[in-house]
Amino acid sequence: MEISYKNRQLKKQLTDPKAMAKSYGQLAVKIKLRLKNLTDASHLAVMRSIPAARCHELTGDRKGELAVDVSPNYRLIFEPLHDPIPKKDDGGLNWEEVTKIQINGIEDYH
Repeated sequence: MEISYKNRQLKKQLTDPKAMAKSYGQLAVKIKLRLKNLTDASHLAVMRSIPAARCHELTGDRKGELAVDVSPNYRLIFEPLHDPIPKKDDGGLNWEEVTKIQINGIEDYH
């Protein structure tokens, strides 16, 4: 899958090992694993087959974004980077057609 980042600072934090360790500490190992999972996936539906990632759509004010688990509290937040966003006939997200995403951040939104 093709991955881009919301801004340069986030890109540096998630692509530079030293910056990742400094920014996220112990979470860095899991973040690196989730980024590898996303990069290796041919499309977003593949992420649903990784139970530990628990890839899911967000609701409320985060509608349109998705998340994967990094730890019990932290999530890697991203959104499809397609125009228009691939939809099924029923209006839901077509996970099989999402091949580009933008990472928006890592946070505990609970």
